[in-house]
Amino acid sequence: MTVQTIKRGDSRFYVDPADGAKKVPGVTSVLGMLPKPFLQFWSAKTVAETAVDDLGAVVNIALRDRDAAIDYLKRAPTRFTAKAAGTGSDAHDLFERLARGERIGRVHPDMQQYARHFDAFLQEQQPEFLHLEETVWSDTFGYAGSFDAIAKIDGETVIIDWKTTRSGVHDDVALQLKAYARADRMILASSGESVPVPALDAAAVLHVRPEGAKLVPVDCSDDLFDVFTALLTVFQWDSVRKKSVIGRPVWSTGTAETGTERRAA
Repeated sequence: MTVQTIKRGDSRFYVDPADGAKKVPGVTSVLGMLPKPFLQFWSAKTVAETAVDDLGAVVNIALRDRDAAIDYLKRAPTRFTAKAAGTGSDAHDLFERLARGERIGRVHPDMQQYARHFDAFLQEQQPEFLHLEETVWSDTFGYAGSFDAIAKIDGETVIIDWKTTRSGVHDDVALQLKAYARADRMILASSGESVPVPALDAAAVLHVRPEGAKLVPVDCSDDLFDVFTALLTVFQWDSVRKKSVIGRPVWSTGTAETGTERRAA
């Protein structure tokens, strides 16, 4: 039984199978509270590259409709991330099938190199998969998430996250994997049964790109969970608490209005 998720704004929430009214934020949504100043510069660079690389198309659009050309350019980062997300989703599906031992006849040309490198990982590292694509749930702290794999490698029980990002392995994956490791239980997709999260010896990222793959150890120290729970507090502030801290004016003059009133209008 797959645990259902819902989207609210840019955040994903997991729905408790035993109580549909209970919803908790997903781990990656909580990590969205981390500051990402580099995104501003990346977005500007992506727009600039689109303006240069697609100059003819942009000019043609602008000659017909200036606003449409502006919209085309400003949406360039969104188009890039959507394409990357699609590639990542397809690769994750492929990796899971290969990890389960499924014989795949035809692989889409875009995925062939990913499949080849993942198969090399299977053959050379010989992981013994204990769990694949399961949901973890923290009743204690109120969050949930879905991990890619828990496997035995060289005698150690390792939680593994597949990554396909062009920019490499980012440091926030340590918080992601620590949050999964500290959850209270797993909800098995096959039965809906809740079982304890296995004791883990290590964490790692398998980073797969068309040009190659690498298995990268990730720190999973206990202090990382303190950082995650701090972000969880910020998430609760951002999604719930901040909406109730500004009251209605008890006095005003002229046409002054608060930011809350403007948003409500």
